[in-house]
Order: sequence, then structure tokens, then C-alpha cells
Amino acid sequence: MEPESTPQLSLKISRSNSSSCCQSGRAEEKEGDQVEEPVSPAGLVFRQEHTNCYIIAILGFGKPLDVAIIKAGLEATLARHPRFSSVQVSDDDREGTTLRWKPTKVDVDDHVVVPDLHPESSSSDTASPDQLVEDYVASLTTVPMNFSRPLWELHLLNIPTSEAAAVAVFRIHHSLGDGASLISLLLACTRRTADPASLPTLPESRPPPPPPPTSASPLALLLHIWTVLVVSWNTLVDFVVLVATSIWLKDTPTALKGGEGVEFRSKRVVHLTVSLDDVKDIKNSMHCTVNDVLVGVTSAGISRYLHRRHGETNDGKKQQLLKASTRLRSAMIINMRPKLEIHDLAEMMAGKNCGVKWGNLISYVILPFPIAMYEDPLDYVRKGKAAVDRKKNSLQAVLAYRCATFLIKMFGVKGGAAMTYGLISNTTFSYSNVVGPVDEISFYGHPILYLAPSVYGHPHALTLHYQSYMNTMKIVVAVDESTIPYPHQLLDDLAESLKVIKEAIPTKKS
Repeated sequence: MEPESTPQLSLKISRSNSSSCCQSGRAEEKEGDQVEEPVSPAGLVFRQEHTNCYIIAILGFGKPLDVAIIKAGLEATLARHPRFSSVQVSDDDREGTTLRWKPTKVDVDDHVVVPDLHPESSSSDTASPDQLVEDYVASLTTVPMNFSRPLWELHLLNIPTSEAAAVAVFRIHHSLGDGASLISLLLACTRRTADPASLPTLPESRPPPPPPPTSASPLALLLHIWTVLVVSWNTLVDFVVLVATSIWLKDTPTALKGGEGVEFRSKRVVHLTVSLDDVKDIKNSMHCTVNDVLVGVTSAGISRYLHRRHGETNDGKKQQLLKASTRLRSAMIINMRPKLEIHDLAEMMAGKNCGVKWGNLISYVILPFPIAMYEDPLDYVRKGKAAVDRKKNSLQAVLAYRCATFLIKMFGVKGGAAMTYGLISNTTFSYSNVVGPVDEISFYGHPILYLAPSVYGHPHALTLHYQSYMNTMKIVVAVDESTIPYPHQLLDDLAESLKVIKEAIPTKKS
């Protein structure tokens, strides 16, 4: 669900790429009429009552927003994209179970919102510009979209905050595509600030592992057989856990675990900037990946938060509610595509018919997070790396995707939605790690200072995203405040955990 824009686990066994959600750049024409493509099964799941999800992206800018220029830019790019210029229609009385995309004329004025917000007009005398923007975003999470129009909005807030001269908020229904598609599409609307003719530059991904040699030595052959056995065993165990979690295996109730109906409540989205260089220093010192470090930081941060929340009662007495047996897991979002090119998306919006894997091609991995207070802060990263490496030697993400597809075919959209709801509601939070541009980019001439994506509408009280951009890392949390009343404290705990882990790195002797 998210930006979903998500970490990719490099599985040891190759997986086949699904083409069920692959869309061409333009709707094909047949006998002079445009073919109206059906909404994908995954897109229909995101239209169901308990999984009615929206992606929201907050962008901070270095100068005030020129509304006329932005509207003109959207008309020339985003409004030409097939999904952003179509509505969902149904010929069936059971709306939401059989839908198709119908091209329509886009009036950008219907999608660009410029609210009249002023800090001095707030009902609270102490409301800061940051608080005003935060409250506005929270209010959006309670307002449904108009489904008679293409399902996207851009809210332009010309309010100077502590981090930016102005803020824009994209709100997009998840049925249009997953986080990887939508964030890549958003980046396709931007250009490098230093070179306005160039698209954003993303970090180079790791090359795939080389195929095994055709004539392997006996030792290499034994190693290959062992790898297959390990992956097979891990996959079998993870399949049992996947089925059990979807049906009955719930996480331990904690101060982060939402209750029934959490998907219908408003969400507060808050974010904090930390140094990407600090993350890379830890990565290089411990010979792991950025995602390994972030999993470790997450475990350390939520351990700090939970031990504080569970460590004291209203009367000030200490109590021990967290045990070693506490089960706390995330539904980690996995992008099932090998790659999604920003260049191809830019050509799509220019009207060129280029094949792009568009849609909702995501899956989930159930990732456990230990709740503990280790003496050595580096143990969080070590255990995080071990947990992620274990998932790399499993096909759980592929199985989850195939199971959902099978249930939809056998029992309809309700079957796939039931599995998704069970998987999410029985875990504690959503987690994803999004790779962003390495250079500063501009949105129709407006330099972007930060990107903060998130998602809401699913049954988690906590959604945690990490978004890299230039030399910074945004920590973004979306919370149900009735469950997590101190979201800024959680952010501070995550940032402090990164600092403590960084300081624990052994210094090299000169």
C-alpha cells in the first residue's frame, strides 16, 4: 500500500513478473473508439470498505507557489496520463466489484485546490504554520474523493513553515497505482534544478547476482543445492505464517497496535529530517544495506517509545508489560517490479505509446521487530540485517501476491480483500523505504526541499516510511491519534536511535 516506492528484496530464486496490471502508455484504439480497460483486481481491492486506501505526498518548496504555472504544467503532463484522465465506472449494481476505466476530459481546476489558510485565522492562539499544515493534512484523511472525476488532487498551501516557503499536498487514490508507480510518476513531472532539461537522477541499484556457472565444481553444486533447500524451507515456514496471520495469528497488544475500525479514523502525518550520510556511515561500517540500517533504527526507536508508554501507569507506578515474547511485526511493502523507469513515464505523459508496468504490483513481507533495550546499540542493526537476510532467502512476497490473485479468481474481490485485511489488521504497522533523487529537483520551476509520502485507509494505527532525497532522509509517520497520541515523540525516538547507533560505530584509528 504505499508509496507506497518501496524496498525490493533480491530473492535468491528468480520470480516471474506479473503482467496483469501492465498498462500501455495510451488506451488502445479500436474502430475509432477507445478501449475501456478494466480496473485491475488489486485496484478493486483498494476500493473495498476496509481497504479503501489513499496515497498522500507532502512536498516542501523553496519559494512560494505560482498557481497558474503549476496548473499549466499539470495540463501538459500529469493530466495526459491514462489513469489521471479516466474515471471508474460500473455496469454492475455491485459497484466496486466490477469497474472499468473510462477516459474523460480533465479540468485541472477541479483537481487543484488552493485553500485560504492563514495562521492568524486559526482558532488556536498558539497554532504555528507547521501545526496549521499538519491539521489541514489530517483533515484531508477524513474527506472522501469525488469518484465522478479522476481520483487525484493537488492542494497548494502558500504558507511558510519551519522547513519550506510553501507546501503542496498530493492526494491520490490507491486504485490508480501503487506507491512505486505514483512516486515515479510524480518525479517524471519534475526536472533537475541545476539542469531544467534533465529528469531526476536516482541512485544506481545493485546489479543482479550473476547466474550460476554451467559447469560448476562439486562444492559449488552442493552450495547451490543447500541454497535451494534453505529457500524452500524458509518459504514453507513463511507460507504457514502468512496463512495464520491472515486468519488468526495476531500481534501482541501494545501502545502501537490499533483496534477495530482504525482504518476509518483520521490520520495525522508528521515527518522529521535526518542525515542520509549518517545512515550510509552505519551501512559502510557494518557492511550491510541502507534498508538493514533503517530496520535496525526502527526496532530501536519503537523499543524506546513502547518502553516509555508501557513503563508507567497513570498513578506513576512502574509496570512491566513488555516481555521477551512480545510479538510485533510489520507488513513490509515490496515492489514486485524489476524496475520502473521515470523516463518511460515522462514519455507516456507526452503521448508516446511505450510499455510501462503500471498499476498495483506490490506484495507484503511479514517482518518481525524485536522490542528490547540492548546494551550495544549496534545489535539493533545486526538483528535487523539478520531478519531481512532471512526474508531474502524466502519467496513469501511472491506467495502473498499469488495467494491474493488466486483468492480473487476463486472468490472474487471480496476474497482478496479479506486476505489483505487479515494480514494488515493482525500485524502492528506498515513499513517501507523509498529511494529518491540524488540531486535537487524542481516541480514546474519550484525547487523541492523535501518529499514526505505516506498512505492511509488501511487497518494500521501506524504507517512508517523512509524517503531519501539528496543527502537527507525523511522519517514519515501516519498515526491514529487515539492509539498513538504522541507521534512527534515517536519521531524523536527514531531520530535519537539513529544518533545513538551512529555514535556507537567504532572509530577508525589513523
